[in-house]
Amino acid sequence: MTVSPDATAPLATKPAILVLSSSVVRGAVGGRGAVFALERFGHPVWTMQTVTLPWHPGHGRSSRIIPDEAAFEALIDDLIRAPWLGEIGAILTGYMGAASQPAAVARLIDAVKAARPDALYLCDPVMGDAGVLYVPEATASAIRDHLVPRADILTPNPTELGFLTGNLALPAEALHAAAASLTTARVAVTSAAGTEGEITTLLVSRNGGDHDTIRASHAAIGGRVPNGTGDLFAALFLARLVGGASDAQALRLATAAVADAIDAAASLGSNELPLATIQDRLLAPLTPVRIIP
Repeated sequence: MTVSPDATAPLATKPAILVLSSSVVRGAVGGRGAVFALERFGHPVWTMQTVTLPWHPGHGRSSRIIPDEAAFEALIDDLIRAPWLGEIGAILTGYMGAASQPAAVARLIDAVKAARPDALYLCDPVMGDAGVLYVPEATASAIRDHLVPRADILTPNPTELGFLTGNLALPAEALHAAAASLTTARVAVTSAAGTEGEITTLLVSRNGGDHDTIRASHAAIGGRVPNGTGDLFAALFLARLVGGASDAQALRLATAAVADAIDAAASLGSNELPLATIQDRLLAPLTPVRIIP
């Protein structure tokens, strides 16, 4: 039997990534989509569910399972004392199922950072859209107070950025100033205003006392956009940064892969992001994206 050279090459070990977010039975939103994307990039993933739903709430009313507060705290305590915390090279948090969860999650983030100070923490502050909150204000406030201050990277949409900076109805022209007002090293504002017919993501990064600004834009895709694009972007952007990509490279590639997923959903007539179908394009996206300094 002939063995190819690649088969005998040593395997590279990538850092584990800890994901704390929602889970759905059907679909690719929340932690379900993020975990798939991160594992497709070759990362071992630790995952903890903050709430379990049968499908995204946008598909209709449904029941939900939220972990009991004491049980959630106990599981966090178990993870804090796990001897393998040093494996974790990055953390991603998304939807929180209860106002008590962010403080508990913050304790785990602190423990990971103590075990591995270079671990990147991306907070996707999932709390609202279109100028309104869809989580209780107490939950949004707990995310703002406990998770946002610890984040190395934030990925809010304009509504979430508005809540974090004190103006829920933040106008498009104020997005840059609002992102720059935060102390987080990188703030990527998804669904930011772009030119007509385009979708834009705005990245504001701290560079000493100054800010670097990059915009990634691509042509808008017709039809209804499936849920979960923000979750997917957060995972892809984090994976690229952990892999050593520059801010501009990470932004372009993550934005392009999300656009590929939206385009595939439209082509298939799917109301979910078909991540398994286009999994290779998560790694090598095809959608042209303009990077504007």
